Amino acid sequence: MNKTAGERKRPPPVKVLSAQLRTAENRGKADSGDGWSVKLGKGRSLAVSLVWMQGTVLEVQVDRNTVLLMDETGTFGVQGVKSIPKGKPCLSQGKYVMVMGVILAVSPEPVIRAVKMADLSELSALHRRMWKLEVEELQRLLQA
Repeated sequence: MNKTAGERKRPPPVKVLSAQLRTAENRGKADSGDGWSVKLGKGRSLAVSLVWMQGTVLEVQVDRNTVLLMDETGTFGVQGVKSIPKGKPCLSQGKYVMVMGVILAVSPEPVIRAVKMADLSELSALHRRMWKLEVEELQRLLQA
C-alpha cells in the first residue's frame, strides 16, 4: 500500500539537547518532512525529524499555547501544549517534563511543536542525572 507524502511515517524520535538544536540545519522546505541535520561533533551529523527532549518548565503562557523549558544546555520553546492529551499536568512552573515534537525553529532559540508530553517530576533527580547520558548513548548507536 502506497502512502502519500502527508501520510508518510516519521522515524522514531531522536533524543537531543537544546544546544544541539541551536546548530541544526534544515534539510528541506519547512514542513516538508525532510527534517533537520543535528551536528554531533567531530564532523558528524544526524538526520532528525522528530525530537525527544526533557527539561524544567520555566514559564507557561497558556494564552499563547506555549511553554519555555530549560535543559542543562539552554532553553527551548514548546508550542501546541494545550492540544496534547494528558499534557495539562505538565503545564506548571518547576515541573520536570519530557516532550516529543517536530522542530519548528532552531534560532535564536529552539522551538518545537509538541505531539506528546509527560510529567517526569516524581523521579526528576534520576531523570536529570541520566538525561545527557541517554542522549549521548542513543546518538552513538544511531551513528554506528
